[in-house]
Amino acid sequence: MGLGEASARGTAMDRDCLSCIKYLMFVFNFLIFLGGSFLLGVGVWVLVDPTGFKEIVAANPLLFTGVYIILAMGGMLFLLGFLGCCGAIRENKCLLMFFFMLILVIFLAELAAAILAFIFREHLTREYFTKELKRHYQGYNNTDVFTGTWNAIMNTFDCCGVNSPVDFEESLFRRINPNEMVPAACCRRGSHPGDSAYIPQEECLMGNMLFRNNKGCYSAVVDYFELYIYVAGALAIVVLTIELFAMVFAMCLFRGIQ
Repeated sequence: MGLGEASARGTAMDRDCLSCIKYLMFVFNFLIFLGGSFLLGVGVWVLVDPTGFKEIVAANPLLFTGVYIILAMGGMLFLLGFLGCCGAIRENKCLLMFFFMLILVIFLAELAAAILAFIFREHLTREYFTKELKRHYQGYNNTDVFTGTWNAIMNTFDCCGVNSPVDFEESLFRRINPNEMVPAACCRRGSHPGDSAYIPQEECLMGNMLFRNNKGCYSAVVDYFELYIYVAGALAIVVLTIELFAMVFAMCLFRGIQ
């Protein structure tokens, strides 16, 4: 009799534990589902917004790429949250296994990306960017992706070159444009002719320091994103931890379902 009671008590505890894991996983994945829905909504709104924001984004390659990254992340989180919620609430072993495999693939991809970033970290140095800029930058040419990206960076961050305007000496840009010391993207943005803030572009192109941006883009970008880099690093650790717990929860629930 005692053994039967102990066995029944153990079975009840197992059932309660399984039920707790089930509802924890449902709440956890519902939050992921809401986050994915929010990111998808923001991405779609930017792409179809009729107020003109769409044109601003389309004109800036950095923002344009960012919108599609947000859409991809939103879609991935939306799918993950949906699969997790359905698998948990319906106790469907097939959905739970698919959810587990999807999270495992994402986890391994993030781990591979971190390893590759560490291996190729020398490609993020000032010297590497300076060498590439000297070799490939053509000037105010919107048909070349490399040049267009650099123009967007210099316009966005009000900077010039990687380290300074000196980077354009002995470069492809100077060979194509021998009469210009710096590209138009390096010029400070003014108003209209006649305004006190107007900046003559000819003076800038001839190398006048008063009319051009003299700060290098490497420092400008690092200064701008310094806080975000630490936040992104902390967020990456949190995301990896959550993914590990999600895999554990999914597998526990999978094994507990009869």
